[in-house]
Amino acid sequence: MSTGAKKKSRIRLAFSYLMLIVITICVLYPTIWIVMSSIRPGTSIYSDSLIPSKPTFEHYISLFTSKEYQYGLWYWNTLKIAFCNMVFGVILVVMTAYALSRFRFYGRKNLMSGLLVIGMFPGFMSMIAVYLLLLQLNLLDTHLALILVYSAGAPLGAFVVKGFFDTIPKSLEESARIDGATHWIVFRKIMLPLSKPMITYVGLMTFAGAWGDFIFAKLIIRSKENYTLAIGLYDMVNNASTNFTMFAAGAVLIAVPIALLYLYLQRFLVEGLTAGASKG
Repeated sequence: MSTGAKKKSRIRLAFSYLMLIVITICVLYPTIWIVMSSIRPGTSIYSDSLIPSKPTFEHYISLFTSKEYQYGLWYWNTLKIAFCNMVFGVILVVMTAYALSRFRFYGRKNLMSGLLVIGMFPGFMSMIAVYLLLLQLNLLDTHLALILVYSAGAPLGAFVVKGFFDTIPKSLEESARIDGATHWIVFRKIMLPLSKPMITYVGLMTFAGAWGDFIFAKLIIRSKENYTLAIGLYDMVNNASTNFTMFAAGAVLIAVPIALLYLYLQRFLVEGLTAGASKG
């Protein structure tokens, strides 16, 4: 390699590192700022220094002991809704994707085209219709309404999982069929073990989607005892006696389940990739 080519390569490498540093700062600074604000005394998040001189954890304690806010109840409500959505959403997405990938039936292409077209429209376009439907079913201001709507909308994202199923060799399925395996056995003992990476991804996305949703939850949920975290924190910052440092503490705790879920599922993601490569 010539001297000029080496120089250009070093410049590109230096520029890449510079961009990575800038992106890292842009991502980490708001995170550090909100964490430091959550342990800052008082109610204001603005200060001359990023790190508080007298850090305190009273805001985290107040979240669960305050009579004005029911943060612990909101946390449980959101965790329950997100977990149920993750379970039902994964089941519906995986089974829909398997049917579209492995079965050939009348109207299959029209069905996939319809799902693709519907998925192009933003979800809030159907909110009024969904609201009226839930009103007729007497499901407004219930967690069941959120779980049903979130889970029912999950199969619209089945195309990614279908593409993953398409990459699994059909020879494995045919060999099992020769041995007398049914569709259910093939799905449960062959497709699912090889699909751990994709199931992990779908589970994480469906959980995170329900965990952080605000718009639809705000439309359906009215009573404070049924609030989710997003609605509760919105109510917290719009309260007359706004406590921004307590809001920061609540925002930090919201990130904990997502971070733990990702760290826990990361191991299964690697295992699924290894198993799929060795069996394929």
